[in-house]
Amino acid sequence: MTHPNLNFDQIRAFLAVVRLGGVGRAAQHLNLTQPAVTARLQKLETALGKALFDRSGGVLRPTRAGELFRTYAERFEQLGNLVQTNVIDDAAIRGALRIGASETVTQCWLPDFVSRLHRRFPSLQIEIDVDISVSLRDALLDRRIDLAFLLGPLSEHRVDNLALPSFELGWYRSPRLERDAAGPEEGDAGFLRYPVISYLRPTRPFRQVRDMLLDRLGPGVRLFPSSSLSASFRLIEAGIGVGALPVALARPFEARGAICRFDPGWVPPPLEFTASYIAEPRSHTVEIAANLAREAAVEHRAITNSYGFT
Repeated sequence: MTHPNLNFDQIRAFLAVVRLGGVGRAAQHLNLTQPAVTARLQKLETALGKALFDRSGGVLRPTRAGELFRTYAERFEQLGNLVQTNVIDDAAIRGALRIGASETVTQCWLPDFVSRLHRRFPSLQIEIDVDISVSLRDALLDRRIDLAFLLGPLSEHRVDNLALPSFELGWYRSPRLERDAAGPEEGDAGFLRYPVISYLRPTRPFRQVRDMLLDRLGPGVRLFPSSSLSASFRLIEAGIGVGALPVALARPFEARGAICRFDPGWVPPPLEFTASYIAEPRSHTVEIAANLAREAAVEHRAITNSYGFT
């Protein structure tokens, strides 16, 4: 009796196509070309002597044999993960880990996290994509990234969320802004009559600030959304407007007197971040990376607190 000549690369390609719904997405997920993925599928089907996909209609759909093979392929995958977890030395683990991070995280503890990750997995290729949380969510669910640091948690049954330390927000303005020009009878709340520099529109912080401002000041609020936190701080420093931004990131601007904090009587809730990843199939590398991220974030919070900032 002869046995089919299978290899794990073929099985991974098969599972990626099934889960992502096409060769193109699977190729992107596996960091391969589409012809390479197609070749692996063809070799797998030749080895099994069965068509695993129905290719009619321009869409790849698993055949009955393909659905049956998927159950065995997932067992192979689980076994491979166990071997990686319990047998293979972390220093020998190769491949790429695709990370998506919000700018808030990028400017705080991401460099320390990457350093920890590189020490743990020196042969691992680390790819980083910086984007807003809405886009990172979509990229994670489409499996275009493996681990996301975003405003969470994600309410998806297939996603695991590891809570990370939150970021307190504070109101900031330029010391040059005149209180009487903003409305002396309102006290510090009068500074909100200036344009409010905010996060981008499709984000939770933007909605929260917009709704709070509308409740307190009415429809005359002027919001200036920005995709860059660095640009937001520069705009505030220049006296263009005010903003509710992460206290941890404001520290260097405050230290040199470029901006100052003010209290209009309310502040948006802290930014709650999670390290989120697809739970199945389990990945030893991704789970360790998520925990390393939490370690880096907790240490960053402790250092920030030691300087008198929360």
